[in-house]
Amino acid sequence: MSSSSSQSSNRLVAPIDEKDHVIGSATAPVTLVEYGDYECPDCLNTQPIVAELRKRQGDKLRFVFRHFPRSSVHPHASAAASAAEAAGEQDKFWEMHETLFKHQKEFGEIDLSHLALGLGLEIYRFESSLGRDMHRRRINDDYDSGVRSGVKGTPTFFINGVRYEGRTDVDSLTAAIDAAARG
Repeated sequence: MSSSSSQSSNRLVAPIDEKDHVIGSATAPVTLVEYGDYECPDCLNTQPIVAELRKRQGDKLRFVFRHFPRSSVHPHASAAASAAEAAGEQDKFWEMHETLFKHQKEFGEIDLSHLALGLGLEIYRFESSLGRDMHRRRINDDYDSGVRSGVKGTPTFFINGVRYEGRTDVDSLTAAIDAAARG
């Protein structure tokens, strides 16, 4: 790794591409990127905030979620991220994303396959997909891009490629998004 790639910044170093999980149009004037962890209580608390932002902003906002499992403090975060990726193979990433947050407090006891069944996923395909190297690489790539972008904790947001440092509430994020839309 070169010294420039190991330095952190306050800018998003990995551009949005076809591997990303995206809701909204690529032509939206504002892109909100979240680095999140499915076992992080703060990430759980921001989910309704992100939903409200998406509702208020409509076509003006594109939302991207990237994995940043903090496995040292959240032992089920990587497995949850793998479950989201496995569901994504059946075009159910966002459904699993929401389901994982709904069941966050039960991660120690819950069977991820049970969640997959509840979403109507083909269970054999889901289970065989869970441990795929490509999912681990994908999650690691997201994590590494977060580290290079200066992410230290979750959730961390970027608005049009610049790390957001303000309060994580609807009004503060709306003001930042509106400012970014104005340029």
